[in-house]
Amino acid sequence: MVKKKGKEEEEEEEEENLSESTKKRIDELPSHAQEIFKESHNSALEQYKDPDKRRGGKKESKEEVAHKVAWSAVKKKYKKGEDDKWIKKK
Repeated sequence: MVKKKGKEEEEEEEEENLSESTKKRIDELPSHAQEIFKESHNSALEQYKDPDKRRGGKKESKEEVAHKVAWSAVKKKYKKGEDDKWIKKK
């Protein structure tokens, strides 16, 4: 019998795949930007699990693609200010 993972267990597992430096950078984001990152990252992991759906095919892992997608989503709404802190775009 296969036990299905709950959403919370899957998110914890996906967070474990992130490097310490990435986790630190995410922690520096405002809470709303953190939510954007996590939701985008999780969605991209699911969307690009098939290598044929990735622009680079098998050259990039689904984690690498998800990482790029998530940062892109954050950067659509936020930018780094002069003080190097993330601020919401106007």
